[in-house]
Amino acid sequence: MRLIGNVIWLVLSGIWLAIAYVVAGIIACVLIITIPLGIAAFRIASYALWPFGRTTVRRGGAGVGSLIGNVIWIVLLGWEIALLHLVTGVVLCITIIGIPLGLANFKMIPISLVPLGVQIVPADR
Repeated sequence: MRLIGNVIWLVLSGIWLAIAYVVAGIIACVLIITIPLGIAAFRIASYALWPFGRTTVRRGGAGVGSLIGNVIWIVLLGWEIALLHLVTGVVLCITIIGIPLGLANFKMIPISLVPLGVQIVPADR
């Protein structure tokens, strides 16, 4: 069932969201000081391509550096991508088939706002 959900997700919204994360990662890598944010964006792009069967967990001991990085991320790129997840989720929830995909979009909003200090793990753990 995960495979079917992931393939439908990939076609309907996953590829576009992953492209948005890759663009955000490239923008973040151009500015030298935000390279960790670019790496986080690339990590989330892989999650945006194949989200079913994976989840996010907070890493302990992330520290002040991740807090400062998350604030910079929200100001520069995070709010736009979170808004993109919100709009895509609402559009997908219009149909019955799209409801699980819309809920997956809503599930990705927190990591799109604060990507540092978060780890993507298999849902089986």
